[in-house]
Amino acid sequence: MTHPARDLLATTTAELAPDPQSNPLVPRIARGEASRSTLAALALEQSWVIPADRRAFLHLAERSAATDPEAAAYFTTLAEGEALAGERLDALVRACGVEEAEAASYEPLPGCQAYPAYVAWLALNASPADVVLALTANFWAWGGYCATIAEALRDHYGFPEEACGFFDFFAEPSPELESQATAAVRAGLDAGRLDETSAHRYGRLLQTYEAMFWNALSATP
Repeated sequence: MTHPARDLLATTTAELAPDPQSNPLVPRIARGEASRSTLAALALEQSWVIPADRRAFLHLAERSAATDPEAAAYFTTLAEGEALAGERLDALVRACGVEEAEAASYEPLPGCQAYPAYVAWLALNASPADVVLALTANFWAWGGYCATIAEALRDHYGFPEEACGFFDFFAEPSPELESQATAAVRAGLDAGRLDETSAHRYGRLLQTYEAMFWNALSATP
């Protein structure tokens, strides 16, 4: 028996899988070659990304609550996840040796903040069902990056368990979120609210902005 929503999620994720060459930084971290200052910049950039994405997901949940409850459930879970991840950031920032005053004065990199800016654009302009499909494809790559980084922080940088919790959180598969994504895509297909062309375009741009994030950080000393 075929499952069109599940098949669409799988094919879209495969089609939008990033080129391994698009992310020069994670392999450096995996080898223990990235500097502590680069790791600190990664943590500090995430302190801007996480709250921005959380608000965008809450807005998407609110937009879709009345007409697309399956998508609303998905975005609510995402927002809750961003809040939990945010609680783990302080330990990561401290492990990178960043003082409170330094964190407060940090100037985020435009190349890193293009991703959350586009997520905010999607929250305002895109069909929620299309966003579910685009985000799910993007999260697959992000989860793999986080698993690699978490392992490297332990093996090469001697970070304590608490400091690895941020990346551990995103590296862990979420059957609940996967089920909600499938339900939201199925509902979008059934109601004619999902435009595969638009979703693919959004996913491609998300992957491009994701690559910009890692490349901007890779250029830090």
